[in-house]
Amino acid sequence: MNAPTRREKIEAMLVDEPNDSFLRYSLALEQRKAGEHEECLAGFRSLMADEPPYVAAFFMSAQLLVSLDRIDEARTALRDGIEVARTQGDNHAAGEMSELLMTLGQLGE
Repeated sequence: MNAPTRREKIEAMLVDEPNDSFLRYSLALEQRKAGEHEECLAGFRSLMADEPPYVAAFFMSAQLLVSLDRIDEARTALRDGIEVARTQGDNHAAGEMSELLMTLGQLGE
């Protein structure tokens, strides 16, 4: 019998802790690795809608959207994420998202 995969472990923990933001974020990252982009984005959107929103979900969502050539959606995620990060006092995350947003501006409007 094979040992459970990282994803299986995360899914099992989510049964007991369905609202755990870090576990939900980890599952979304596993979905991204598996190429399950819409499921991953749905997970990130859920985290972005949490109270308080999960800041890292905005940045990772934007990166995935860029890789899918969905630049306008990525810009929206970044703008929203920068505002949330600043509200939460996370200047590092706000700065990272600002940098990515600037590079997207150079890809044309």
